[in-house]
Amino acid sequence: MNAILYLLTVLIWGTTWIAIKFQLGVVPAPVSIAYRFWIAAAVLLLVLFAMRKKVWPPRAAWRYLAAQGVALFCCNFLCFYYASQWVPSGLVAVVFSTAPIWNALNGRLFLGRALRQQVVGGALLGLCGIALLFLPQMQGHWRDGGMLAGLGLALLGTLCFSTGNLLSSRMQALGLAPWLTNVWAMMIGAAILTLGSLALGMPFTWEPGARYTASLLYLAIPGSVIAFTAYLMLVGRIGPDRAAYSTVLFPIVALSASTIFEGYHWTALALCGLALVLAGNLLAFMPSWPALGRTEARAK
Repeated sequence: MNAILYLLTVLIWGTTWIAIKFQLGVVPAPVSIAYRFWIAAAVLLLVLFAMRKKVWPPRAAWRYLAAQGVALFCCNFLCFYYASQWVPSGLVAVVFSTAPIWNALNGRLFLGRALRQQVVGGALLGLCGIALLFLPQMQGHWRDGGMLAGLGLALLGTLCFSTGNLLSSRMQALGLAPWLTNVWAMMIGAAILTLGSLALGMPFTWEPGARYTASLLYLAIPGSVIAFTAYLMLVGRIGPDRAAYSTVLFPIVALSASTIFEGYHWTALALCGLALVLAGNLLAFMPSWPALGRTEARAK
């Protein structure tokens, strides 16, 4: 079951980055994200009713649901949608692939989990890899703040995603299934985005043409209903650190899509950077190495 959930997460989320790119244009990003999560929440709610599942969470869960709605289904996506305006979608996915490292660091800060030396080494490798991937894109654009702003937003979005992971892990420890918590957290995030868009005078328009509608439905149903439920089930089954390891494979899928749809050009530096990002994530979540002293003691 874990392998199926893992595969669904990688294949769907590895391709949602290019769908996000297709959302940019006529409709303001906050409005598109609100559409996405209203649709996703409605589909999930219908599924819960059809399966005769519990749909009302206990009082103790509401503070976590509100925080998850803000972090995971509002701020996280605002950062990534706006980052995609300046940065190729495949590179945004590369930044997102550092989520396992942030999960480990946040687990140390907020849950008191031990932080292994391999995680620190993996983080340094991953950040060096991101720098190499972005260097070709930055040539001639160092005074243009768009690319740097996009990188900063992608990092901030990844931190918001990591926070949402920890909140989901906490709610699953209370016995709440992801499909239940997702419904309410998505509705909270969508409501915040809707009210914020109205307050800022953003038009609730709809872009004509099949590309916008098809990409929105893909993001709402496979990208949100199926992939988020599969991923957060993994969080509950194997923990946030190991579940986020699935993001290691996102850049391969996303950069392949970016090459086809956006004309992303590979360079030697970009290949080295991707290798470092993957190596950093692999290093961070390899089994712990035995201490040298213990090895010598066993040998004696």
